[in-house]
Amino acid sequence: MGESERMKLVFMGTPDIAATALQALLDGPHEIAAVFTRADKPVGRKQVLTPPPVKVLAQAHGIPVYQPRTLRDGEAEKILAALAPDLIVVVAYGRILPAEILALPRLGCINLHVSLLPKYRGAAPIQWAVLNGDAETGVTVMQMDEGMDTGAVLRTVRVPIGPEETSADVFAKVAPLGAQTLAEVIDALGAGGLVPVPQDSAAATAAPPLQKEMAAFAFAQAGADRLHDLIRGLYPWPVAHFTAAGVKIKVNRARVSALSGAPGTVLATRPLTVACAAGALELLEVVPEGKRPMTGSEWAAGRRLKPGDCIRAEKED
Repeated sequence: MGESERMKLVFMGTPDIAATALQALLDGPHEIAAVFTRADKPVGRKQVLTPPPVKVLAQAHGIPVYQPRTLRDGEAEKILAALAPDLIVVVAYGRILPAEILALPRLGCINLHVSLLPKYRGAAPIQWAVLNGDAETGVTVMQMDEGMDTGAVLRTVRVPIGPEETSADVFAKVAPLGAQTLAEVIDALGAGGLVPVPQDSAAATAAPPLQKEMAAFAFAQAGADRLHDLIRGLYPWPVAHFTAAGVKIKVNRARVSALSGAPGTVLATRPLTVACAAGALELLEVVPEGKRPMTGSEWAAGRRLKPGDCIRAEKED
């Protein structure tokens, strides 16, 4: 493998994990000729129009930013043809690249995906790994084709998932590792030293976008281990919740307890421990509707709950 050449890159990405990757490339030897990102979006209660993290970072470095509504009307293709990049780098952009764009760069298009492909192809790979109680995930850099995360793999790095870690915790671990791996792969491609390995599509699993409807649970619905994974996987969005006395109670953090009892029964208040279909959960941090985050014990004190009481939490339709 020879020495890596300085290449002209176009970067496509939108959220924080993409901004972390872009920063790693800005710190490297290659030219970032332009950035493509999604449109500014209204954020928060006041719906303030807010640029994506990738746009903010690119503008801070004086890099041209494009926010096309579509990649399929020929306009983006014209812009990219004029830029003539050696490589297009994609991280959580949120759009499928059409064949005409995939064929433009000399070295094609590569994508950073935060799973061990072909496992968890799709929009929410980290969250599904945590939801399913997996002990590990990883980052994969692949050569892109017209499918959804189906391209040949250039490099994979494994990452353990701790038993108490949330999706947010795992994202915080994989973002810098993914950025570093991506930068290394780009250097290796420039030196002509990587052989793409086709994925085994028979082993593929899907990681579709999360839905708000997934977040509602009842203590009788499942065992403590399963509900614990639900709570971890749905944090920071959409956040798992139960409904008690008509009030939605979000659960930010919980822990599996060794206690057991009839589902919904309060087994202890310090920490607040509630029996599930099997086992029990300690509710460490909750957010009652319209209130600030608080410990489960604080919420229980406000409700004057005591051991033996039943939280009649019904799963929403």
